[in-house]
This record gives sequence, structure tokens and C-alpha cells, in this order.
Amino acid sequence: MKDVGRTVSQNGYGVSHEQNHDEKALEAGRPEKDPYEVGWDGGDADPWHPRSFNKARKWLIVFIVAAGSLTVTCASSIYTSTYVQMEAEFHNSREVSVLGLSSFILGIALGPMFLGPLSEFFGRRPIYLVSWTLYVIWLIPQTVAKNVATMIVTRFFDGLAGSAFLTVSGGTVGDMFAKDELQLPMAAFTIAPFIGPSVGPIVGGFINQFTTWRWTYYVLIIWAGVMWVAIVLLVPETFHTILLRNKARKMRKETGDNRWLAPTEKVQKSVFKAVLVSLQRPFQLLMFEPMCLFLDIFCAILLGILYVFFGAFGIVFGTHHGFQPYQVGLTFLGLGLGMIIGMLTDPVWHRIRSRLIAKLSQETGVPGSSEPEFRLPPAILGSFLVSIGIFVFAWTSYPSVHWIAPIIGSAIFGAGNMLVFSGIFTFLVDAYPAYAASALAANTFVRCSFAAVFPLFGAQMYHRLGDQWASSLLAFLTVAMIPFPYVFFKYGKKIRSRSRYARS
Repeated sequence: MKDVGRTVSQNGYGVSHEQNHDEKALEAGRPEKDPYEVGWDGGDADPWHPRSFNKARKWLIVFIVAAGSLTVTCASSIYTSTYVQMEAEFHNSREVSVLGLSSFILGIALGPMFLGPLSEFFGRRPIYLVSWTLYVIWLIPQTVAKNVATMIVTRFFDGLAGSAFLTVSGGTVGDMFAKDELQLPMAAFTIAPFIGPSVGPIVGGFINQFTTWRWTYYVLIIWAGVMWVAIVLLVPETFHTILLRNKARKMRKETGDNRWLAPTEKVQKSVFKAVLVSLQRPFQLLMFEPMCLFLDIFCAILLGILYVFFGAFGIVFGTHHGFQPYQVGLTFLGLGLGMIIGMLTDPVWHRIRSRLIAKLSQETGVPGSSEPEFRLPPAILGSFLVSIGIFVFAWTSYPSVHWIAPIIGSAIFGAGNMLVFSGIFTFLVDAYPAYAASALAANTFVRCSFAAVFPLFGAQMYHRLGDQWASSLLAFLTVAMIPFPYVFFKYGKKIRSRSRYARS
């Protein structure tokens, strides 16, 4: 968010007492600046400004909010390790068990639609505190559940509450770091929710191998409780608009002058209207923006495949290779390692983008000229890697092939996954700057909706088609999506020129 309300003289609050207005500005027809508008004192150096935090404090906050995202997505997948024991106790089918996975992801899909705009009214911190408290509370009935229906319903509300960290945390990171410093902390935040699903089966595999399934939720409660303490004590409010409002309130109290107002206090906003617009605009982008639609579908297919793998890994490594539950969980290390490798290639893509910018600047004569399409090269490579990775996983899943081969395939898929997601996310933010939150909300909704549906037919697909052809069918879906990142890289500028929402 851009700094607003910078002033020309200071009184300790970064506001101006200047009464002799600039005559030349008035003569030029420029609007007169409100001398009582509260702004930042010295820009980012203002002690109220979150960018004035020292580096250690900033990174501690990044670590906590990223850990929140990881915790939630880990809780989504750790549930799959409880299937066997839970089904033995509740006497339900595997198809019914999978509903608990889908309901949690559906909650994650719906939460961003209203938690995002609510954070712009009430701030980041209140949303964190309320939602995380609810997240911990909804874990309790899962721990003591007497039937599978309780699991399915409470996991939906748990995912809904936990989605705040997948929605609002990116804003917190952006609040604290200037644009030229944002790349690394945003990369650390971006990878956390994608590493989480790989961590879940690893942790859950050990728990369910050596103790009862209910300890899965005891561990989650302890983990979430520690996170709750960290959030309460260490994560302050960082949203610029709210901080300026708080600053103005303090000034009015200390000076007794009610004319001191933050920019947001001059505008009457409706929470209901903001939530309504937030619900409408993502669907408008999906309907009227082909770039947004096809790239979101690509992300959705990849996340859907990732959640299908939770069942496929059990078949390939548990049934074919005779792995114990904790060993099946450890096979997800390949997927997680691939994602980390994908993230570590970020400096390479930064250099490629810099060269593209330099070339365009030379052609246009405008220094620093850039296009959103320059964000897509990692997605172009990643689109090939995900298909290759799934095909390798598919055709090395025979019992006669060493178990390391399909793990290598999953690592290639993980690296491609990370490249596609990072390229598409940054492209959407750059291409739709005025509607970036809506573009990402649309992506989250489509992506998590697919992830909620795919596991419902994944097990049946593997049983009917066989391991090799079931995985190959998933691979063919990704092959169909390979052209889109390249097409939008090549022709995106022309498409944006006819867009009603994109930056042209």
C-alpha cells in the first residue's frame, strides 16, 4: 500500500501545522492539502510505520504468519493419516472419510471471500486473533468426536477459520517490506502453504503408527496453542490504513482537537458493501478475463492432483511396496524437497526478468519498462515439469520398480508446482494491480474448490484405471494446460489491451 498523507512540517506525529498554504499550488489549480490530515512522519521512518521495524522483528513476524499458513494446510492433509483407525472405530467407508478432507479445503476456499475485506475494515490483528481462536476451538470437537459426521462438519468450520492466514498474511508481509525488499519474504510466505500438505502425512504417519488417531488432534491443538501465544504476543497491527487511524485517534485525544483525521476517516465505507463487492469481483474476473480463468484452472488442477496424491501414495508405497504408515508419510519428503528446490531457483528468474526489462527499456527508450508477462517464464518451465513428474510417478509405480523412482517423479512434480504457482501469482498481482486481492481470491476459490472435489473420485479412479493410467490421466490434464503460460507470455499484452480490468 502506498504511503499517504506525507507532510511538510512536523510536530511529533508527522502532521502539518502549516497555515501559509502554497500560493503557487493554488494558482496552478492543484487542490489544497488538508493541514489536519494525519500521515507518516518521515515516510517509512515513522515509528508508527511497520516498515520502521528492525529486520529481526520483521522476519520474526514473517515466520509466524508463514507458520500459520503451514499449520492450516498441514491440518488439511494430516487428516488422511487417520483414515484406517477412524474407519475401524466409526465403521464408515473410505468415501465418507474423504468428505472430511474435502470439507476442510472447501472452508479454505470460502474464507478468503469475506475475511480479506473484513481485514481492511478492522485490521490484520483482530482477524488473526478471532480466526485463530476459532481455529483452536474447532479442533476440540474433532479430538473427542464420536462419529464421522462430527468430523466432516467441524473440519469445514476449522478450514474456514484457518483460511485467514492464507488470506491476510500476504498483506502483512507487504505492509512491512518496501517493494525492492519484498521478493525474499514473499517467497518464504508463498511456499509455506504448499509445504504444509507435504508435512501433514509425515507427522501423521508417525502419530498413527505408534498411538491412536486422536493424538493427531492433540498434537494439532498443542501446535495451534503455541501459535496462538506467538500471535498474541508478537504479531502487531501492520495495516497502514488502520495504523494511521489509530495515530489520528491518539492525536485527537492528546491535543483535544477533533480536526485531526486519517485519510480513511474522511470516507464513509460500508462493511456489507465491501464484502458484497469482494464476493462479486472474483467471479467477474473469472467470467470476463480469459487470462485469469485459464491460469486459475491450471493452478486448480495442480492443487487437485496434489490432494489426490494423498490417496495415491498410500496405494503405491503402502500396498505395492509394503511400507508402514510412517514410511508412507516419509515418501512425501520428495514432494516437499521438490517445492523447496523450485523456490530456490527464484534468483534465476529474477535475472531473466531483469534482462527482459532491460531489452524492453532499450526498445522503448523508457528506463525500467516492464510488462506483467515477464513474470511468467517460471510458469512456462514449471508447466513442463509437472507433466514430466506425474508421468515418471505413473510409470515407475510398479511393485517391481524401486520405490525411489516414483519419489523422484513426485519431486519433479513438486518443483514444477512451485514454479507454476509463483509465476502465476506474481503475474496476476502485476496484471491486475487495482484488483490484485480479487484476482488472488478468485485463484484461491477455484484452486481450493478443485482440491476439495478431486479426492472424492481419486481412490475410485485408481482402482478402476490402475495406478499407471490413473496417474497418466492426471498428467494428460496438465499437458492440456501447458500452452497457456506461453500463450499469455507471448500475447498477454494484446489481450490486456482489450481487458476491462487488467493493466494495459
